[in-house]
Amino acid sequence: MWADEAALDATQRRLDEWESAAADRARRAQSLAARVAALTGTAHSPDRTVEVTVDSAGLLVDLRLHDRVRQHSAAHTARLILTTTRAAHADLLRRVTATTRETVGADDPTGQAVVDSYRRRLGDGRRHPDADR
Repeated sequence: MWADEAALDATQRRLDEWESAAADRARRAQSLAARVAALTGTAHSPDRTVEVTVDSAGLLVDLRLHDRVRQHSAAHTARLILTTTRAAHADLLRRVTATTRETVGADDPTGQAVVDSYRRRLGDGRRHPDADR
């Protein structure tokens, strides 16, 4: 009977540990979601005439144009805005990656899924082949 009780106690301890670990993962995932939701990404054009800020979903929330943009064609300014928006997306991706590592660790599967999702949606900040269309 002692062996059965010892096995039962060991099983109960494993279940308690599993439950505790699951609760901890859930808390960290909730913390990550809250922290990521508060992030933004910001970038400036090389000539500092355009500043773009995107929210945690990658949507444009602020666009600032310096008066010097008037010296350029509308097409040039549009290209600067698009390029700077991609740079803001890259900044957001860097922030999401750093926040994920700080919150759940670099090897956490949930964290990796979050970063991968952002990478797929936002790209890596490089120029897209159809950007001039």
